[in-house]
Amino acid sequence: MRTAEINRKTNETDIRLRLSLDGTGKSSIQSGVGFLDHMLTLFARHGRFDLELVCNGDTYVDDHHSVEDIGIALGQAFSQALGDKRGIIRYGSFILPMDESLILTAVDISGRPYLNYDLHIPTQKVGSFDTELTEEFFLGFIRNANLTLHIKQLEGKNSHHIIEGAFKSFGRSMKQAVAVDEAFRDEIPSTKGVL
Repeated sequence: MRTAEINRKTNETDIRLRLSLDGTGKSSIQSGVGFLDHMLTLFARHGRFDLELVCNGDTYVDDHHSVEDIGIALGQAFSQALGDKRGIIRYGSFILPMDESLILTAVDISGRPYLNYDLHIPTQKVGSFDTELTEEFFLGFIRNANLTLHIKQLEGKNSHHIIEGAFKSFGRSMKQAVAVDEAFRDEIPSTKGVL
């Protein structure tokens, strides 16, 4: 079973997370940040990942620590669930329309953390959510999942649609990348022999 359980406690956040890569898209998200709950629910649904998450964070300060630390914990969970990455397709990409927005994401589960973040979000907030925290989430994720992620906004004017498109597209790209290629189930998808 490609599953992971992460318990991460700092002076700023206390996170409990369970992940199954081979799920049906069921989720139970209680991050303490309403907009992030919505985004992670969409990510799990479009990636077909089963995800349970509870975060108790210092949101009385702001949402930064919770959002970043959830990105870290989710990245750790993917890394743990993938193990040596034997048999995975490794690459995934998806162009997703969300009303007027059009978002491309491309993933390489390479063992090398890199983020090319090219979203131009026109407002500083969506509801009470600081839109700059979107990048902080993805940075926390890629650094701990050890993967390369490109996120590019091709079109878009509405901040909510742009961010939602990014999370949905990311879920679809990750679904492709973590899928097992039956023809190469016992192989590491790299000429190096390790990822």
